[in-house]
Amino acid sequence: MNRRSDARPLSNEAFLAKLRREGAARYHDRHPFHLRMHQGKLTKRQLQQWVLNRYYYQTRIPIKDALILSKSEDPAFRRVWIRRVRDQDGDDAATGGLDSWLILARGVGLDPDEVRSLRSVLPGVRLACDGYVQFVREASLLEAVASSLTELFAPTLMSRRLDAWGRHYPWVGSGALTYFRMRVSRADLDARHAVSFVMREATTRERQTACIEALIKKAAILWHLLDCIQADCVRPSANGRNAHARFPRQASA
Repeated sequence: MNRRSDARPLSNEAFLAKLRREGAARYHDRHPFHLRMHQGKLTKRQLQQWVLNRYYYQTRIPIKDALILSKSEDPAFRRVWIRRVRDQDGDDAATGGLDSWLILARGVGLDPDEVRSLRSVLPGVRLACDGYVQFVREASLLEAVASSLTELFAPTLMSRRLDAWGRHYPWVGSGALTYFRMRVSRADLDARHAVSFVMREATTRERQTACIEALIKKAAILWHLLDCIQADCVRPSANGRNAHARFPRQASA
C-alpha cells in the first residue's frame, strides 16, 4: 500500500470508524467454521478439534503481550497492559485464561493433559499463531497494540458463542464456559485501553495506516487458523470421509 506522508491524519472519529469497518469486514465471526458452530452444525469431534487447536493460540497470547510490555518505556502503560498477561496466565497455577480453557477442554470430552502437551496441534495452526508472535516481536509498539484491536469485536462474538453453545451443545455444561463469560467484559475493557492508546499515538496518516494494516493482518491470522481446522476436520475428502482428521486422546470417564 502506498502511503502519502503529506496526507492529513483522519480525525479520531473517522480513524476509529475506519478501524471498526476494516476489522468487522474481516473478523473471523464470519468464517464458515464459526457459522457452523453457532448454527449447531459441528460434530463433537469437530468441536474438540477447535478447542484443542485454539488452545495453542491461547498459549501465545500472554507471550505476545509480554513482548508488547517489553516495547514500552511508560510504567503507566505497563501497569495496565500486564493485566492481560495475568488474565491469561493467572496469578497462580490454578487461575487464568489458560486454566479456564483446559476446563473447557474437559467439558468437550478431551484430556486436558493431552491438550496442554500441544502434541496434536495442526502445523498450519502453529504457523499462524507463531506468525502473530513474530509480527508483534518485529512491529512497533503502536502497530503491536493496534493488532490487538480485534478485541473490539470479541464481546459480541463471546456473547453469541455462549448463547449458541447453550442451545446447541448443552452436553458441554455451562460450567465449562467460564472463559467465554470472562472475556465478554474483559475484552471490552482491553479494547477500550488499546483504542485510547492508538488514538493518542497515531498522530499522522502514515501511523494511522500502519495501525489499520496491523489490525487487518491480525484478522487474517485468526481467519487462517479457522481455515486450517476446517480443512482438517470439516471438508470431506473424495471418499466421503473427513480428510486428514486427527483427533486427540479423549478424557477418561
